[in-house]
Amino acid sequence: MRLTKTFARLALGSAIMLASLGSVQAQEDEVKIGFIVKKPEQAWFINEQQAATEVGEELGFDVVRLGGEDGQEVLSAIDNLYSQGAQGFVICPPDVRLGPAIMNRANQYGMKVVTVDDQFVNSSGEPMEGVPHLGMSGTKIGRQVGEAIAAEMEARGWNPEEVAALRITNNELPTAVERTDGATEALLAAGFPEDNIFDAPQQSTDTSGAFSAASPVLSQRGDYEHWVIYALNEESVLGGVRATEQYGLAPEDVIGVGINGSGAAFAEFSRDNPTGFHGTVAVSSTMHGRQTAEDLYRWISEDQEPPANTETSGTLMTRDNWEEVRAALGL
Repeated sequence: MRLTKTFARLALGSAIMLASLGSVQAQEDEVKIGFIVKKPEQAWFINEQQAATEVGEELGFDVVRLGGEDGQEVLSAIDNLYSQGAQGFVICPPDVRLGPAIMNRANQYGMKVVTVDDQFVNSSGEPMEGVPHLGMSGTKIGRQVGEAIAAEMEARGWNPEEVAALRITNNELPTAVERTDGATEALLAAGFPEDNIFDAPQQSTDTSGAFSAASPVLSQRGDYEHWVIYALNEESVLGGVRATEQYGLAPEDVIGVGINGSGAAFAEFSRDNPTGFHGTVAVSSTMHGRQTAEDLYRWISEDQEPPANTETSGTLMTRDNWEEVRAALGL
């Protein structure tokens, strides 16, 4: 009887241990990833994170959405993800130069990393190898912006010699430089005078930061009646447009073309009366969110490493076609 009870206790203990091991194994089999963005309140990043969450629900993995607006917030977000058992994360960094520090923390935790929109650079300013990236071709997208501006100037019959270009810049962000340089190249190729391009360095890549940067430039160049505006994103272009309105320029005297295709542009196109915001080169933020999240999931669960660098293209969205383009791109 005593021996029977002993075997019973051993059997029960073994069952409990096996159940525990099964629970641990199940937890290990579950995939959880993070999706960290530098401006979680901006429509572009809201769309990206939501799309990542949706593909996670479809494929059976969890997505933890976090913001990282500076280096310390990013590192804290990575610590947070590790404590939750995440095996990797997608990130749009607040500063691409943080790449080595971010990868050092990720490697300590054995986490896989995919960058989206903005690509890590090393100490020499070159793209970091070994970190898969999905983003726009900044130069190509920028050229589309410049070409759209040039075409609209021609349609309005503007003489380029009498037009000023407001180039809202952020030289600390390589992606921003690529976009504004691409737009400049296209404008110059179309015959726009280089001396008529004026820089407005912005401190932050949002509407208020661009407004503050644009206002003094407009005040200093009051001899121009027509203005074109370009920048790294549509929020910045909208800041420039708002500055022209405060300065007293009529909407028909301004051509602003942004980049992204998100809520900021939709709201502007939905206004009863047109503004100086002519259009935006729309890219599918939804696709960016879905693709990077799925790529990271496949890498974790199936050991399928994503391509080293994937570049997406854009479509010109204006007040006349924005609803059709939005539907086509799934925005």
